[in-house]
Amino acid sequence: MLKVGSCLFTAEGPPVVRQLARMGYGIFLDLKFHDIPSTVTGAVTAATKLPGVRLLTLHTLGGTEVVEAAVRAGRAAKKAPALLGVTVLTSHDASSLRRVGIAGPPAAETLRLARIAKASGCDGVVVSPQEVRAVRRAFGPKFLIVVPGIRPANSESDDQSRVATPSAAIRSGADYLVIGRPITGAQDPRKAAIQIDGEISAVLASVGV
Repeated sequence: MLKVGSCLFTAEGPPVVRQLARMGYGIFLDLKFHDIPSTVTGAVTAATKLPGVRLLTLHTLGGTEVVEAAVRAGRAAKKAPALLGVTVLTSHDASSLRRVGIAGPPAAETLRLARIAKASGCDGVVVSPQEVRAVRRAFGPKFLIVVPGIRPANSESDDQSRVATPSAAIRSGADYLVIGRPITGAQDPRKAAIQIDGEISAVLASVGV
């Protein structure tokens, strides 16, 4: 899959999703909807009409009513994408959470928000690499876990506080890895992608996948 996030979608809009779908790619539409229930319903309905969308995100901080409205809208589509609840952004640490009024460590808040996502009907969640193992234990093998903040060994973490290597995230139980800047920001993106693919292939082989 290719991720279409807010930067690309704001610049190019729905036509870029249609173009990528025509090229044969599945789309991870990572727009992280966060608004009142009626607005999120409309956004999810519009997103499900785009071709090739396999994964779609919204913020679980919107609360149960918002997430349930999104789930209903998604399930009403002919080809419903998997709906993922975004929990705690990888840029947050305990200190930054306290500054916005959320007490406790990121791990505890991630699990709390993941429970909202699960109870409201989401197909899975987006969590940092550091919370994958706990979420997998709590919600079992069929709950999708999508993991950003992936940084190969010896790469910079930039503005993301909670990161891990591809192999560590896979061994913890991730279903999908979101890998952007380690490739797009590399001097040789093709070489970087091949190296990361090699690391992923090696760990999958080691665990018998």
